[in-house]
Amino acid sequence: MGHTYTSTLFHVVFSSKERRSAIAEPAKLWAYVAGVARNLHYEPLAIGGTENHVHILVRLLADASVSEAVQKLKSNSSRWLRKAAPWPGWQEGYGAFSVSASNVDVVRRYIQNQAEHHQSRSFEEEFLALLLKSGVTFSRAEVFD
Repeated sequence: MGHTYTSTLFHVVFSSKERRSAIAEPAKLWAYVAGVARNLHYEPLAIGGTENHVHILVRLLADASVSEAVQKLKSNSSRWLRKAAPWPGWQEGYGAFSVSASNVDVVRRYIQNQAEHHQSRSFEEEFLALLLKSGVTFSRAEVFD
């Protein structure tokens, strides 16, 4: 086979330090993050969240690692946020969950409806549910330290 074909779709989630409500204008941040992703040749399919966290559905290039992509998105968005207002920074870690092509629309709707989801569930509850649903091994005591 002369070509490489990949489908590298990820649902990435990360929060502000200590999950502080520090994102003053979420819609502007989502647009900025989408632009950064496109400049890096990633394909942002959905971006959303609330004042304390971000969800990104992204298609990565075959040679891009998830950790590299998240590091670049977090560092660029942090620099941008610091220009507008005091910014505590992003929490050190993140969650990245593989998404099958058949579930893109479901994940996109989930990301676009974050405000609605968080009327009945905190970010912490949501993140733990994502870990459980994805079969990630974790220690509850260490997730949010």
